[in-house]
Amino acid sequence: MKNDDKKVTDLQKKNQENQRKYMRTREQEEEKAKQIVHKLVTKIDQEPNNYHNYYELATVLVEGKDYEQAEELLMKALGLFSDANQPATDLLKYGLGNVYYAAEEYDKAIDIFQNVEDHQLKVKAYVMLAQSYMAKGDNKRAMVFALTAQSEAKDDPEVNKLIGDNLLSLGNFQQAGEFYDLALKTEPDNGPVNFDRGLVAMVDGENYQPYFEKAKQLDPDYYEKGQQKLQDIEKFIQINKDADSNKNDEQ
Repeated sequence: MKNDDKKVTDLQKKNQENQRKYMRTREQEEEKAKQIVHKLVTKIDQEPNNYHNYYELATVLVEGKDYEQAEELLMKALGLFSDANQPATDLLKYGLGNVYYAAEEYDKAIDIFQNVEDHQLKVKAYVMLAQSYMAKGDNKRAMVFALTAQSEAKDDPEVNKLIGDNLLSLGNFQQAGEFYDLALKTEPDNGPVNFDRGLVAMVDGENYQPYFEKAKQLDPDYYEKGQQKLQDIEKFIQINKDADSNKNDEQ
């Protein structure tokens, strides 16, 4: 009993210490974010005609999940720069689309991203359109925009991963693997791509462990979050095995 009581006490102490560490880290991050916001607000006051400052501040607000304030800021900026050149207004539109995407207001995000015309931002807008449609479960439209983005940026690992993700969702594992391979060719140390390539390797009967090991090392957070995907793939493989076994039994 004494040993059990000591284990419980030690576990409680450990949990309390972990909680204190988490709170300290969170407070430090919040303080750092406040300082960055203050710095950017000051920059806007000093340079009210620099549209980049508004975009940067909105990005920081989105990271802090302050979507309402980020939306208000960018709407105001779009009014201020309504007569400015296209790169200015399109960057602010792109930022506003990101606000809506982060807030999971995908229809609003799609409306905004479709109105981005600046050539340099066009590919990024196509990527975000694809991601927005994927989030809505509309994989066909997502694929259209992902492939459009890829036609403009064939070697972009983000774009190739996006196509791979879409194909994976549709169950086209072999094709998904081809696009993950393209992404890894450009960026071999991309943790998320390695993990998703490992999922494809599992289905195709390839050696998948090296992909997972690399993913765990490079991006442990993505690896942990991807465990549900991994379980889904394992179920898919088992269902197929059972189906094949039943066919053989019938024959």
